[in-house]
Amino acid sequence: MSYASVEANQLSFLQHSLVPYLSKLESEYSVLLAGRAFIRFTTAGLLRGDIARELADGAPGFGKGSIQLLKNHGTYQQDDREARKAREGAKSAREISFMIRTCVPGGKLTAAQLLAALDLGDAVGNGTIRLTTRQSIQHHGVVKGDLRPFMQRVHDIQMTTLAACGDVERNIMCCPAPLHDNPVRDEMQATLDRLARHLAPRTRAYYEIWITDPDTGEKTLAGGTSAEKDVEPIYGPTYLPRKFKTAFALPEDNCTDVYANDLGFIVVHENGKILGYNVLAGGGMGVTPSAAKTFPALAKRLGFVPPEDVLAIAEAIVKVQRDFGNRTDRKTARLKYTIHTMGLDAFRAKVEEYFGKPLAPCHPADVHGFDDHIGWHEQGDGRYFYGFNVENGRVHDAGSLRLKTALRRILHDIKPGVRITAHQSLLFTGLAVTDRERLTKILHDHGVKTSEEISTLRRWSMACVAL
Repeated sequence: MSYASVEANQLSFLQHSLVPYLSKLESEYSVLLAGRAFIRFTTAGLLRGDIARELADGAPGFGKGSIQLLKNHGTYQQDDREARKAREGAKSAREISFMIRTCVPGGKLTAAQLLAALDLGDAVGNGTIRLTTRQSIQHHGVVKGDLRPFMQRVHDIQMTTLAACGDVERNIMCCPAPLHDNPVRDEMQATLDRLARHLAPRTRAYYEIWITDPDTGEKTLAGGTSAEKDVEPIYGPTYLPRKFKTAFALPEDNCTDVYANDLGFIVVHENGKILGYNVLAGGGMGVTPSAAKTFPALAKRLGFVPPEDVLAIAEAIVKVQRDFGNRTDRKTARLKYTIHTMGLDAFRAKVEEYFGKPLAPCHPADVHGFDDHIGWHEQGDGRYFYGFNVENGRVHDAGSLRLKTALRRILHDIKPGVRITAHQSLLFTGLAVTDRERLTKILHDHGVKTSEEISTLRRWSMACVAL
């Protein structure tokens, strides 16, 4: 055989056998490097995994794979270390319970829904609820056997825990103040509702595991419709590298801390009309002190979009994070690190590619005001809302302070609308002038101070649930 033919055979082997094989190895190695989360989601059947099987296995908790998947269903498996320490002779035994978070887009819910949340805390939790800094509700102390009944009862009050946690779009925030003489606020809140539905996971896994129609057995998408094929048009089979947080804000009222979110929309408005939104990307205050590679960051001003493009630009940014976010290290997997690695100009160009057109430059409008909405305010429709301070968001009865019981009375007797604020507090909305005295009396009768009676320090204090 001639040297030329040997060389040709070697070249053919390289082209058709070795190079594809090495490429395959490289691809598989990249997937391994991408971490267990990446492999878990691509093989777990769009958030199914072994959750359904492990729900019925009699063990107090779940395996590692299911623990991670459960976050996307709105629950974290936890170990109560204080309870473990209190048990004699069982120092190594874990005291497993679950925290469940319920989505409340924009913090808006009804009196009946908040009453049901309080009932759930008594029936299957530790008797308390927590209002979060992202305007949602948390229950603690739920045991494994109560998870499915809990999810079903949440569904019965037309709420969901899906995507309240996990590597997806979390609870979307906006200013909760119901100022109905201001059409800008109403339109902003309506836009948030549309975006929350648009970015909700479409997988049927949530309903298959937790909820089915008792008469037909029909399984429905948490995104709102039934489907013959289980797909995730936005998240794909891998979902996102890390959690993703979005907020809306007004220039005059940045009560949601819009620059601290992965994605932010600042309303640009004139004469009671929304002209569009300045789009921000890459915010997040989280940092790991022991990891120098992590850092806090304010979101970057990316561009301006008209109101009709909010859903499309949000989807484009989510998809860029899905495709280019770091899947090798969860500590640096948030959008702020993607932008830091790519550079802002390259990131903007990629977003424009996914968006399908160039972004207009940002409008000069920026945030300059803030309101916690505590106290009495006119709504602009002849009624009032009352901002009620809930210290650290914890709703419970303790000794002479019977906050939970007071809330029950207010919700049952007055039946106000309810909004959760970004400061872990509540707005009671749609109140008549005559409700003011009734509400104050209920609070005082249960040993609860009004918002006007608390100190400035307590009014502005906040705390993570872990504290």
